[in-house]
Amino acid sequence: MITHRCLAIDIGASSGRHILGWLEDGVLKLEEIHRFPNGMEEIDGSLCWDVDALVGEIILGLKKCAQQGKIPTSVGIDTWGVDYVLIDKSGNRVGPAIAYRDSRTDGIYEKLFKIIPESELYSRVGLQKQPFNSINQLLAAKLENPQYFDNAEHLLFMPDYLHYRLCGAKKTEYTIASTSGLVNAIEKDWDWEIISRCGFPEKIFGEIVPAGTAIGKFSNDIQKAVGFDCTVIMPPSHDTASAFLAVPAKSKNSVYISSGTWSLMGIELQSPITNDEARIANFTNEGGYNYRYRFLKNIMGLWLLQSVRSEIGDGVSYADLVGLARASSCESLFDVNSDSLFSPKSMVEEVKSACKEHNQPEPSSLGDYAKCICRSLASFYAQTVKQLETLSGKSFDYVNIIGGGSENMYLNELTALACNLPVIAGPAEATAIGNIVSQMLAAGEIKDVESAREIIRQSFSVREVSPEKIIETEVL
Repeated sequence: MITHRCLAIDIGASSGRHILGWLEDGVLKLEEIHRFPNGMEEIDGSLCWDVDALVGEIILGLKKCAQQGKIPTSVGIDTWGVDYVLIDKSGNRVGPAIAYRDSRTDGIYEKLFKIIPESELYSRVGLQKQPFNSINQLLAAKLENPQYFDNAEHLLFMPDYLHYRLCGAKKTEYTIASTSGLVNAIEKDWDWEIISRCGFPEKIFGEIVPAGTAIGKFSNDIQKAVGFDCTVIMPPSHDTASAFLAVPAKSKNSVYISSGTWSLMGIELQSPITNDEARIANFTNEGGYNYRYRFLKNIMGLWLLQSVRSEIGDGVSYADLVGLARASSCESLFDVNSDSLFSPKSMVEEVKSACKEHNQPEPSSLGDYAKCICRSLASFYAQTVKQLETLSGKSFDYVNIIGGGSENMYLNELTALACNLPVIAGPAEATAIGNIVSQMLAAGEIKDVESAREIIRQSFSVREVSPEKIIETEVL
């Protein structure tokens, strides 16, 4: 009889799901209970998240657990990084929950670097230069909507806010805070000097707690709504931090890619790298479970494929899209991290323009677009491996690809060839798995991280792609 279930609520930019996890004879079992859509919507000229709709879906999924008699002992929520909610003394939101792809941060770096020089900021927080970093969003809000800060008492990042809606605790989890550009990379706490120099009110930045912290039980209203109570445990609430926890690496000298809308590619370190070389290469030092560091680069990822498919591939499955890519003769390459691809009106036109800019033949069919995107991603991965070797002084044995994108075997093969390294693909549900095992670690059900990763290796099948085998197959 199963007596201890953990519920991971994993919410991405396009969808969310409730996944139950439990140990059965030393093997981790998963069951999806609820899945729901998510997305940005324009409100008064800004791209925003409908957080009330997200809370409604969270409650609906919890109700389904009760209806099925599968009540979790604990629950934790992970989401994407950087986005936040401001709340007042009464716990009500101050202003909308503006999304990271909104244009309010256009040109913000010029203003930020007048306050804090770029090199000094990186040496303190170790965060890569991205327009959507929370520090940029907050500065844009301060310039455009200063009234928000007049009434705000607390800043909560997206998973912190959703945890608050479940149990009433206003806590900030470390891994999600580390995506903000406001946390000192060495001290692992708010960088109060940066906050002061930016003119942000100190009172809104509350206590930062480590992943695995139990912050309370369901509020009375939530208990009444869902029909049960359970413990709320903050997992590594930045989805990539949960995903990295779940990597079943064969070797300590492995490169990780959390592959989804974004490709987050990097390594796990005990200390940050915040020198000028890392800054110029635009690597980030984000917090991981147990205060490890995720030294990685944000790469545009499958957002490119998703966008092209939505424009010209209506009704085409991802499996068929990969088949079309394999059949295409297009050999074009482009810079997948070009700013023009971040939030274009037409991804098709931007990819075509990017190819033209690099004197590459323009793609003309859906298969052409899919192939040149996959080839360009693999090429960028290979460049990133070389940068990681230089910056860390390490050499690597494997590339471990986790997340939904690990199921794209065509991209996995191209990655193995481009990086000249074996690729380990899977598990696809790495984010939910990391969320779940962090709850089990907090409860003492799993001893330590190494034990958790061994359980994951034994519980989920992965596929290995060798560059030598691919070349051999192609020759045959």
